[in-house]
Amino acid sequence: MEPLVLYRVIYGTSNPSAFQKSLLHIRPAILHTHCRHKVINRDYPAIIPSTNGSVRGTYVHGLTDGDIFRLDIFEGDEYERVKVKIRVLDVEGDVEGNGNVEGEQVEVETYVWIAGEECLESGEWDFGEFRREKMGNWIGSREEYDDVDKAVNAQGDDPTGGRGTNGSITEKLNSNKEKEVLGSAV
Repeated sequence: MEPLVLYRVIYGTSNPSAFQKSLLHIRPAILHTHCRHKVINRDYPAIIPSTNGSVRGTYVHGLTDGDIFRLDIFEGDEYERVKVKIRVLDVEGDVEGNGNVEGEQVEVETYVWIAGEECLESGEWDFGEFRREKMGNWIGSREEYDDVDKAVNAQGDDPTGGRGTNGSITEKLNSNKEKEVLGSAV
């Protein structure tokens, strides 16, 4: 997961404090025997098992139970959190993986798509395109997307699947945070 999106999901902002950032250790990693496809009419990808595939991603160490709770809500029922083995990258190569130097193997949990392959495009999901063209919808860094998100949500065809800055999943996460603050204030 893109770290800015991760921060937004677990901290409520894509720009958390230095202290909050220090709680997580994020390193590049590769997941073999899986591939990543774009979900039809959505901005986000789906990881599915594949004998010949590999997925470049991030290894995040230091997540709390509360962080995982928020990630479970964010990922929704289209995904299942499963244990997999990844390789941490000691050296990160180019976009195609040329120059990657794999290091230690680590057992982790990741979110694997379970909503059916018929919902996926055949090609690989393009992370670079997501960063260039879509990420603002996900991290809330550009105010001009607020009106777009509201209009898209009103039509019921949200390309973030409710995960955008004004999406239904984001609203649920925010309401849970309010309950946590109220509960801790008592």
